[in-house]
Amino acid sequence: MIKYQTLLYYCYSRIEDAEQFASNHLQFCKSLNLVGRIIVADEGLNGTVSGTVESCRIYMNTLHADPRFSKIDFKIDDVEEPSFIKMHCRYKAEIVHSGLRDPGIINPEKKTGIHLEPADFVKMKDDQDVVIVDVRSNYEHSIGRFKNAVTFDIENFRDFPAMINELAQYKDKKIVTYCTGGIKCEKASALLLHEGFENVYQLHGGIIKYGKEAGGEDFEGKCYVFDNRVAVDVNTVNPVVISTCRNCGAHTSKMINCANPECNEHFTQCDACGEKLDGACSEICQAHPRKREYDGTGYYVKVPQPVNKQKLKLSQV
Repeated sequence: MIKYQTLLYYCYSRIEDAEQFASNHLQFCKSLNLVGRIIVADEGLNGTVSGTVESCRIYMNTLHADPRFSKIDFKIDDVEEPSFIKMHCRYKAEIVHSGLRDPGIINPEKKTGIHLEPADFVKMKDDQDVVIVDVRSNYEHSIGRFKNAVTFDIENFRDFPAMINELAQYKDKKIVTYCTGGIKCEKASALLLHEGFENVYQLHGGIIKYGKEAGGEDFEGKCYVFDNRVAVDVNTVNPVVISTCRNCGAHTSKMINCANPECNEHFTQCDACGEKLDGACSEICQAHPRKREYDGTGYYVKVPQPVNKQKLKLSQV
């Protein structure tokens, strides 16, 4: 029986000619029959890849052999099937979109919050002098978050810098940031330090590593992941379901995209409402002529959309 793994990782490390690196790295991944999504930027790598155990082993060994990436901390999940359909490796301005691109101000290679290992996080999380801060987006923390964590009403991580003022009341406390795998915290904690917060920490390896090494204690709900699995279990100590069905209010951890592609809203929906509405978020979307066929998963492979020629012409004016 073929077994597969999914690797989650990131690395802030300067890459010269990163655009060419992205092209070469894509070919390398394809040679190993890996599937996944990798972002390459001048500042480093951010990736999730999936494939056979042997292919993943070769991939990890190859990156670790490169001095730029020797310290990558891979989070490894055993999976029944690959977690992606295709392999993408793209060059972008940042490995996680934050808008904090000036390395003279925010540079995770030089200054970030103190990295807390999961065991140390367990010891600190219930201290009255500690504030746990979730730096993820609404759809992520709606399905799962640490008990008593401070969350923000943001649609994307790039909105986080504008929310710093909401933490001003905690400047005399220890701030511990967390995210899925740690990548967002590198910039979030650096920004907090830049804004005058003195006692700043971050959960090293994020929620995923915490689940593997500390059993996920007090992480309520599931952890959103950016692949076909959508959400994964983290807590084996005191698990609970905190998210509710948008349509009926019943507790459910199932997150889907609306079957109407023109809506495509990301939301939680129980199986009963999913069957009743055929994977749509509402009766209006259910009746939409372009509604996609619902197979019970609520996950839809992206397909190329027709080019909007009028919009293209306007952009070239």
